[in-house]
Amino acid sequence: MSNIIHITDLDSPELDLYTRYSEVQLLHYYEPDGGIFIAESPKVISRALDMGCCPISLLTEPKHITTQLADIIPRCADIPIYTAPYDILTKLTGYALTRGALCAMHRPKPADVFELCRTAHRIAVLENVVNPTNVGAIIRSAAALDMDAVLLTPGCSDPLYRRAARVSMGTVFQIPWTYLPSSPVFKNMPLHYTQLLKELGFTTAAMALCDHSLSITDPILSNADKLSIILGTEGDGLAPETIHFCDHTVMIPMSHNVDSLNVAAASAVAFFEINH
Repeated sequence: MSNIIHITDLDSPELDLYTRYSEVQLLHYYEPDGGIFIAESPKVISRALDMGCCPISLLTEPKHITTQLADIIPRCADIPIYTAPYDILTKLTGYALTRGALCAMHRPKPADVFELCRTAHRIAVLENVVNPTNVGAIIRSAAALDMDAVLLTPGCSDPLYRRAARVSMGTVFQIPWTYLPSSPVFKNMPLHYTQLLKELGFTTAAMALCDHSLSITDPILSNADKLSIILGTEGDGLAPETIHFCDHTVMIPMSHNVDSLNVAAASAVAFFEINH
């Protein structure tokens, strides 16, 4: 394979995407056009390819070329495949490359909020969830538990950040998701994003610890034709105005004086209950 390049110079500019650019810099790499993301592990790379993401280059140990990447490389045309022994790759990337490969890829075009919501009946909305591990775990639960889509406020961590995509097991490429506009407008009227969801036909349910909260098992939720479950960031939870504008506040009944679950765990419980 003539496109396999054995790494001898750790300062090679061809490797900047993996070593010297932050994920925020990669996000804006081609600004104003789409940027780049790094997919980690053969499973994540494969699911990104299934979605139609275009690969730029691969970085891996030589042994994985004919094993873990044997079915992936033929799908990547003639992109450069950079290889080096494990100890060099660890120095190069700054962390242990334990999952076989990294792949630099062009970011897919963002989905349109209105088109995504047109056919969806169950959506998850993440408000300022800044931990990429939580974002990835929530998206994995959404994909596994019959949610139709995930919407994120602009303050959320990027689902295509390496850790988020890895934790999601590549489901960020299997369930539709997109960002809500920072200042949504509907029929020339500025709205809070929960009001926009209502205009699009959704019942809005905020996950919040309030005295008047419904149980997540309440049939009002499972019987709703179009329902959005809104989850907030760790610690602060949802903004007061978000709770104010929602149709319902919802809680998961707790025992042993536990007040709440991690947002990722709570999302899995909520998604299961409203769909079963």
